[in-house]
Amino acid sequence: MNKLHSSFGRLGLLSFLLALQSLPVSAQDLTGGWAILIHEDFPERIPGPDIAEYAGVPLNAAARYRALSWDPAQLAMPEYQCRPHPSDYGNRFSDLRVWREVDQASQRTTALQMRREWQAPERTIYLDGRARPSAHAQHTWQGFSLGEWDGNMLNVQTTHLKASYVRRNGVPRSDQAEHQEHYIVHDEHLTIVTVIKDPLYLEEPFIRTTNYRLDPRFSIDPYPCEPAVEIERDRGFVPHYLPEENPFLEEYAERYGLRFEDAMGGASTMYPK
Repeated sequence: MNKLHSSFGRLGLLSFLLALQSLPVSAQDLTGGWAILIHEDFPERIPGPDIAEYAGVPLNAAARYRALSWDPAQLAMPEYQCRPHPSDYGNRFSDLRVWREVDQASQRTTALQMRREWQAPERTIYLDGRARPSAHAQHTWQGFSLGEWDGNMLNVQTTHLKASYVRRNGVPRSDQAEHQEHYIVHDEHLTIVTVIKDPLYLEEPFIRTTNYRLDPRFSIDPYPCEPAVEIERDRGFVPHYLPEENPFLEEYAERYGLRFEDAMGGASTMYPK
């Protein structure tokens, strides 16, 4: 009898293992705290890009026209002081916490929730296959995101974004833009590949990668932000430069010995040739 039980036990274990092998490949878990690694594109991401530094960005003529009129004094306006980075730009600068939203009846993960350190934006990536809202639905800084696992890679498509920027020196991004992300976990590292498409301001998709390391001691402190008037201005005035009146446009090119037109970006500046 004991041998019979033992045989059934081995058969049961074998059946269980075979059943596991027949299940879809489980996705790697993104939950936890991720500390950002800023060993890539450090000058752009921390000190910030220079005025009129557009090389490598596939901006078109309309985006260039807007960028050349940008004044960094806009960042001191109360309306901008507590403004979070949008979802297609925020992952370049701050740590990240990810947790799951679970349906209590089925115990399926229906969404991933994310919170970033800088300006404390929170974002939801839905995994339940829900329909995307109407194009006329509300647009937000984080947009509306649907995700789907492909093996161990999470693919995310985001729409319904407020108009914002693709670089912190005035290069604009419209509210018609969409971005696709690929979250890839390898050991204790996370790589996020972001592909931005903007029919109004980009000649080609703009691709960036960002890396993180899993941090078991991770914590995000509160980020209180209260806007204040730093510079007295007339009501309704927005700092800007009229066409060809920005006195700082050639500083970047002169500092690095470049021709001015070579610093103006466009799809052709994305490639080695």
